[in-house]
Amino acid sequence: MTEHIKTELAQGVLTIRMNREDKKNALTQAMYSALALAIDNAASNPEVRVLLLAGAPTAFTSGNDIQDFIKVPPMSEDSPVLLFMRALALFPKPVVAAVTGLAIGVGSTMLLHADLIYAGEGTRFQFPFVNLGICPEYAATYLLPRMMGHARASELTLFGEPFNAKKAQEYGLINEMLADADVEARALERARKLAGQAPNALRVTKKLLKRWGHSTVMDAIRVEAEHFGPMLKEPEAIEAFTAFVQKRKPDFSKFK
Repeated sequence: MTEHIKTELAQGVLTIRMNREDKKNALTQAMYSALALAIDNAASNPEVRVLLLAGAPTAFTSGNDIQDFIKVPPMSEDSPVLLFMRALALFPKPVVAAVTGLAIGVGSTMLLHADLIYAGEGTRFQFPFVNLGICPEYAATYLLPRMMGHARASELTLFGEPFNAKKAQEYGLINEMLADADVEARALERARKLAGQAPNALRVTKKLLKRWGHSTVMDAIRVEAEHFGPMLKEPEAIEAFTAFVQKRKPDFSKFK
C-alpha cells in the first residue's frame, strides 16, 4: 500500500481507507493502483469476509486529482483507474461504504458498486461530469436510472449539482443517513454483522443480486470509457479543466 491508502483487517472486515485528507482525498494514479491491489488481494483472502471503504471526516474522496489526471488520463484498458473499477465491480464479497464529507465524481460513482452505504448528514455528493465537458463513468449511465429512475438520474447528471445525504437517501443511493460522527461506527457494526453470516451464502446472494445486470454493467464501464477518454482531449473538457486550475467558471458559450 501507499501512505495514502491504508488497510486494516479485524474480525473478518478489511477496512480500506483513503488517507489524503490534506488534498480532500483526491485520487492519484498511485492511489488507484493501491486500491485495485488491495481489493484484488481481499477477494482471494479467506480471512476477509467483508470490505469496508472509508475516507476522512471531511472527504470520502473529492474525485480525481486534476493535475495528476491531466498528466496521465485513463486511455487504456490497463490504466490504474480501470483496474480499480473492475476490481471493485467484480468483488465477490459484501462491500460496505462509510461516507462523510465530499463524495464527488468517482467518489459518488464508486458507491454504485457498494452493497450497503452509510453516509453522514453533512455529506455532499456530486456527479459533475457534464460540468467538466465529459460524460459519466463507472457504469453510472446504466446504474443510476435503474436505481432511481430516468428523471432523477438526469437531474443529477445533466446539471451536475451537489446534493445532500437526505436527497441521496430519498433517491435510493444510500441506505442510511446518520450524524457525521456516527457513520463509521454504524458502518463497521453492520460490516461485522455481515462478517458473522454464512460466507458462501453471502457470496452467492450477492452474485445473484448482481447477476441480472452484470454483463450490462461491465459493458457500460467499457463503453463509457471509450467515450470518456477521447472527450478529455476535446475543447469543452480542455476549457473546463483549464478553468478549474485557474479557479474560474468555464465558458461553454462558444461551443455548439
